Amino acid sequence: MKSLIRSILPQWVINYFWHLPKAILANILYGFPSLSLKVIGITGTDGKTTTTNMVYQLLRDAGKSVSMISTIDSPGFHVTSPDPFIIQKFAKDAKDKGDEYLVLEVTSHALDQFRFWGIKFDIGVITNITHEHLDYHQTFESYKNAKLKLLKNVKFAVLNNNISYVRRNVITFGIRQGDVNQEKFKLKLKIPGDYNIENALATLAVSSVLGIDQGRAKKSIENFNNLSGRMEEVKNSKGIKIFIDFAHTPNGLKQSLKSLRSHLKSGRLISLIGCEGFRDEQKRVMMGGISGKLGDYTIITSVDPRGQLETINKQIITGAKKAGAIVDQNLFVIDDREKAIAFAINKLSKKGDVVGIFGKGHESSMNLDGKAEIPWSDLAIVQKILNG
Repeated sequence: MKSLIRSILPQWVINYFWHLPKAILANILYGFPSLSLKVIGITGTDGKTTTTNMVYQLLRDAGKSVSMISTIDSPGFHVTSPDPFIIQKFAKDAKDKGDEYLVLEVTSHALDQFRFWGIKFDIGVITNITHEHLDYHQTFESYKNAKLKLLKNVKFAVLNNNISYVRRNVITFGIRQGDVNQEKFKLKLKIPGDYNIENALATLAVSSVLGIDQGRAKKSIENFNNLSGRMEEVKNSKGIKIFIDFAHTPNGLKQSLKSLRSHLKSGRLISLIGCEGFRDEQKRVMMGGISGKLGDYTIITSVDPRGQLETINKQIITGAKKAGAIVDQNLFVIDDREKAIAFAINKLSKKGDVVGIFGKGHESSMNLDGKAEIPWSDLAIVQKILNG
């Protein structure tokens, strides 16, 4: 029935006559709890989960009382931005237990669908805006505008230096440029990648807005440990490096592969990728091209194909071939994800190689046929293979 309604009605009608009334009702039911909290909202194509967790840890280390909703660290939430009734209940619980701060990971879908209507955001953070979710937003401009909705009425905006947005009270961050930049602060993180340095700089910018001592903030950020499924290394005795990462966007994959290159001395980079069914089709060719260009070997496999695996794989292959990859030489297609991971670890890799397993990260289920979710864990499968 939901699919039928969505096929008939434009999304804006559903947003205004279904999602918005739900959000209003949720606020009334729970008494607009965010009005009593200092709320920090964090969005972006990539990096929002890590940044949300960094900001949360920063506030805790600074002795602040704080709650958080993010993809990984909120048990029971199966989407990044939950239903407005769950959001408002969570905010009320935070208020009732005496929290001062609430840190929220926010998606473009949630902003477009008014799921955070009534939440008083004090600080809005945008980590970056690159290609993603065009199946829903249709155009990149619409996607960008959905992200920018977070900044409406915020007291302070914390933005990646490459995002153009004119308003008062903006603080920018970036590797080389921005009000908060790596050239100035020289952060030394426990977690790899320039993209994580950007996440850390965004967090440092938030600390500046909140008036937290910069020395204390820098120490907290530099002590931040990796999250489950985010460039998570699986130690082994095979002489190879294995990383599980959630990278599922073109920019995310590009940044992750560039980061993994830094772990190579004389070995090869093996990239295992896939794309979701009934989601942004345009990115599939892009993902194949990025892996084909930056990886020495590409293995294409399942990532929630929802019954569209053959079509998805053909599109990824097209991109990989354009980047110079050759089927059965440095490009392989293995539909079964467990077999694909086993092939990467046991057959293809040699001592000194790096294996990047992308697309699922922390997720605990996978949708193969478009009907049912099956239990899944990349980490469990890798450990099973290593112990087999």
